[in-house]
Amino acid sequence: MGKRISNIPPALKHSAYSGATLLPGEDQVAFKKLHDGLIAEFSPVGPLEEDIVHTMARCVWRKQNLEIYRVAEEAKNRYGEISKQFGFDRNDSLPCLGFQEDQRSPEQIRAASEALAEEARKELGDTLELVRMGEGVSIKRLLEELSVLDRLDGMIDRCTKRLLLVRGAKSMSLSVPTGSADRRKRLSVA
Repeated sequence: MGKRISNIPPALKHSAYSGATLLPGEDQVAFKKLHDGLIAEFSPVGPLEEDIVHTMARCVWRKQNLEIYRVAEEAKNRYGEISKQFGFDRNDSLPCLGFQEDQRSPEQIRAASEALAEEARKELGDTLELVRMGEGVSIKRLLEELSVLDRLDGMIDRCTKRLLLVRGAKSMSLSVPTGSADRRKRLSVA
């Protein structure tokens, strides 16, 4: 069996590039400008508010750049077609089960794999990085990430409300005049 040829950066293999933020080929400067604009508009103070504004920036960015998922899907489809021309499965450099693998030597498989890589680079250019990310660049994956973010934000919201409730209760107990506490003691004894 042929050796899997992969030069996918580890961050892509392990989905460290989040579909909810920037994907390969997206403009980091434009994202920073958007983020800075939201910071200027909302003036966040502290890590929690900064996280909220950053989440807003990521969501606005993704909304403005949904087109990249269509581009990624088209690139994946084209890569699949190119792969089949060279006798490989859609998204990897292993021979297809339908291809008569026993007719090709390891050297022939390696040469076909290199030709596939060259053709894919030539035809797909920068979108090849999106192909290499596989399902990491899909609407399904984006929805999964947004669902997790929504759950985390819900938990943070509940913690924030609880914290504010406790702080409010503490501030009320501290604001009770001392004389009132003495009067309550006397009334309870009598």
